[in-house]
Amino acid sequence: MAQPTYIRPEFPSDAFAGTATYYAKYRPPYPAALVTDLLQSARPAANGRLLDLASGPGRIAIPLAGHFGEVWAVDLEPEMIAVGEQEARQRDVTNIRWIAGKAEELVAEPASFDLITIGDAFHRLDQQLIAARCRQWLRPGGCLAILGCYGITKGSAPWQRVVADTVRHWRNLSLPSAGRSDGPRPGKGADHNAAVLRDTGFAEVAGYNFIHPHEWTIGSILGHLYSTSHCSQRLLGKNAPAFERDLEQALLKCDPSGRYHQDVDCGYTLGRKPGGAELSAGSAHDTC
Repeated sequence: MAQPTYIRPEFPSDAFAGTATYYAKYRPPYPAALVTDLLQSARPAANGRLLDLASGPGRIAIPLAGHFGEVWAVDLEPEMIAVGEQEARQRDVTNIRWIAGKAEELVAEPASFDLITIGDAFHRLDQQLIAARCRQWLRPGGCLAILGCYGITKGSAPWQRVVADTVRHWRNLSLPSAGRSDGPRPGKGADHNAAVLRDTGFAEVAGYNFIHPHEWTIGSILGHLYSTSHCSQRLLGKNAPAFERDLEQALLKCDPSGRYHQDVDCGYTLGRKPGGAELSAGSAHDTC
């Protein structure tokens, strides 16, 4: 089996500056079926502890909080932490400890978490270091889950191609060097993530996929794009209003209804720390 190639990411530390409010409002939640399946697969201890790395404003931490006694949510951007705290208060979620800082610099006791999650961010972390530390932080039998969804610019529907082309044009116009790199980039994707987990000593490594229908409007598409590092208002700068007008006109020309359907492809890759009674109990996905 091929070994993963590790490349340290070189993303700016402020790549998501100004995106937190859009992130909380316009990123579709992970499908309820995925959340339920993840909990069934990981089988965390009752009243256990969850660590959510690169948490953003709590897209994973908040929905999972009710299944744990304590949650740590860690993100590099203080703005993400502030918005996450606000979202948690609005939902009456009180058991999350919000921490602003680098995931790679987190200090935690060994064997102190039942489940660690990383959502749509593993490629932005020092993967080898993080996977190794997660294995240390997990209790025997605990799990690391790497979650992800394909964005709206990755699909083949006509409206998605319109969005991708418009974003590319205005990003290049606003910042010609945006997204360009002379060297290789960190690996990503389910197969790569699984290889990293195996290489780090995780057992029972497997991936699970879910399709979730989602309806977009022009406003929610714009909000979603502004939640990303590659098309934030900060990156577009003074071109943001022109970008909005251009995208709206292009989308309405593509489909005058102003509503756009996407079957969002989401999934997670799970690995279990060897040891513990969980290994002998079998997997929630085992079949006779």
